[in-house]
Amino acid sequence: MTLNLTTLPNGLRIVTEHMPGLKSASAGVWVQAGGRHETAAQNGIAHFLEHMAFKGTQRRSSLQIAEEIEDVGGYINAYTSREMTAYYARVLQGDVALALDVISDIVLNPVFDPKEIETERHVILQEIGQALDTPDDIIFDWLQEVSYPDQPFGRAILGPSEGVAGFGRDDLTRFVGQHYGPDQMILSAAGGVDHDAIVAQAEAIFGGLSPVGKGPLHPALFANGERREVKDLEQVHFAMAFEAPGYRHDDVFIAQVYAMALGGGMSSRLFQKIREERGLCYSIFAQSGAYEDTGQITIYAGTSEEEIGDLAGLTIDELKRAADDMSEAEVARARTQIKAGMLMGLESASSRAERIARLLSIYGRVPDVDEAVARVDAVTTADVRRYAESLTGAKSALALYGPVARAPGLEAIRERLSA
Repeated sequence: MTLNLTTLPNGLRIVTEHMPGLKSASAGVWVQAGGRHETAAQNGIAHFLEHMAFKGTQRRSSLQIAEEIEDVGGYINAYTSREMTAYYARVLQGDVALALDVISDIVLNPVFDPKEIETERHVILQEIGQALDTPDDIIFDWLQEVSYPDQPFGRAILGPSEGVAGFGRDDLTRFVGQHYGPDQMILSAAGGVDHDAIVAQAEAIFGGLSPVGKGPLHPALFANGERREVKDLEQVHFAMAFEAPGYRHDDVFIAQVYAMALGGGMSSRLFQKIREERGLCYSIFAQSGAYEDTGQITIYAGTSEEEIGDLAGLTIDELKRAADDMSEAEVARARTQIKAGMLMGLESASSRAERIARLLSIYGRVPDVDEAVARVDAVTTADVRRYAESLTGAKSALALYGPVARAPGLEAIRERLSA
């Protein structure tokens, strides 16, 4: 594998990874602008803008955008996260230049036709409605809100319906002007790619653009919080979060190993104790997420109204027990699962393009995968037990949805955890 990085004078970073023998490639533009870069009035506009990019440019209609990629057997898509918006395509290696031309066109030249804005506004409002009707989806938005109240990092990426209903062309144009500069973009490609050819094309397309500078970032401040939503559902949906390290913190890999051992698979503690031994739920898991200045350990499960008390209590007991008896075998298994996920992902051009773009945005460089593997391998059982112990006093948040009358509140859960 050959990794190359070039930075244009205006700040655009171009990173590629050639994968010998691969006849396809993945390429895209990752913009360092997501949900947390919005003001309260802009909440949801980064996602709205992602949708509008596909609704026509100065050179292509929405149909032509899709046809040009699909005519060569390719795939094009985009997503909005809390810290980034990505536009990417997967094509055969001979069509990389076409893919980059289409992607750069939708990123740099959207027309924001008023008629298309109204059409896509309706689509997004339907998407918000669908999320509200999906309990194991919307509960994570509510958990985020109570974990980071009254701040950009806590707001839903889709935004509120009333905000989306009011966005106009000027709002979209203003957000682009604030955040869509070359210095806030990473052009990433992996697979059957030629770095020099991509750089030459990028210079022609992006070279004349002026940087916009990085705006102030509102710090993410985790808080203890709870939200209970009563609804006549078959199950109580239970989601809990603990403050965890950001991705530059020394403990970030410890948190990942801990979350994997706690609830990352069928062999994990929560799955074995609560589903396999007690049969209290169909699905239960724990996961670790890291961001620029914060992170979260998140636990989710769904169970009946009658059994939510038992499920919550057993979950907390397993959290406490991990500090005392997390075994060498459990930690070794979790390390192996994390490493396997990393290494298996390297077999995909799309995963590699995503990986190198994200790592470059985080560290300003692309660490070799061996560096990440070494950091995972360095996590000891003592480290995991220490981290588990720290959670007994960590800030936490709780979201409950469904017939929640018998569900314990956050205060009761925290008391049980610290007892």
